Amino acid sequence: MAALCLACLMLGSCEKESNEVTPDSTPQESTETIAGMLPGKFSIGENRKIQFSQGNLQYLGETKTWRFAEHQFDCLGSANNYISEGNIDWIDLFGWGTGDNPTNASKSYSDYSVFIDWGVNKISNGGNKENLWRTLSRSEWIYLCFTRKNAEKLFGLGRINEINGVILLPDNWIIPADAAFLAGTSVDMDKSETAYFDNKKGNHFYDNVYTIEEWSVMEKAGAVFLPAAGERGNKGIIYYNENGYYWTSTPHNSDSYACEIFFYKSYFSEESGVDRSWGQSVRLVHDIK
Repeated sequence: MAALCLACLMLGSCEKESNEVTPDSTPQESTETIAGMLPGKFSIGENRKIQFSQGNLQYLGETKTWRFAEHQFDCLGSANNYISEGNIDWIDLFGWGTGDNPTNASKSYSDYSVFIDWGVNKISNGGNKENLWRTLSRSEWIYLCFTRKNAEKLFGLGRINEINGVILLPDNWIIPADAAFLAGTSVDMDKSETAYFDNKKGNHFYDNVYTIEEWSVMEKAGAVFLPAAGERGNKGIIYYNENGYYWTSTPHNSDSYACEIFFYKSYFSEESGVDRSWGQSVRLVHDIK
């Protein structure tokens, strides 16, 4: 499994991230609302915040249509086994940087040499205009998950409608009445600079279990869920509902690798040495101006 290969971290660090900006002054937060945008606001750097899309990105080759999943816990699994330009099924696992060629399943590294953000496209249920959304960089994900104030209290593993995944809470989280949430670090998960982990390998997906109705309350309060959609590799779809793999916009120093966010039942971290041809999940964000 590509994401678990820690030896590839020895190949070098990630390249400079081209989409990072340093604001000249503290910006005023906008009240802009776009279709497909969740309410929670998350810090990704000093004076920089984003809001997540309502679900993972999906694509239909037959009509060349992009959309966000209807629910945060939606993931398509085996539909990603056979993809083509005329595909009649929606897919939600993509090779790295394939915003201009989403059905690319080539194993040639040269076919992934340039990162094209999926957010440059019109998302049919996400405002339907170009360049409204983008992919977070490696360092932005690290800041959101591990560095921002109270990050360790705003993370947990969970399960919604029998789908496993990661729960991320917004900066100014207030838990709704009659709702429940256990932070990962409150249930035997330790924290490092870029990882949460349980060396005893307990199944922390059961730390937070929600029905669809219970999750709706959490979502309205700003909670985000990243489903464990697995990945598309050399042997088809693997680790569906067991592991989650989410692309960042950041390339690795090696031309054949890129950086991702990765999790399973007792672990959540960034990984830097991942084969760009592997099909992985994409969760887009919108910058708060």
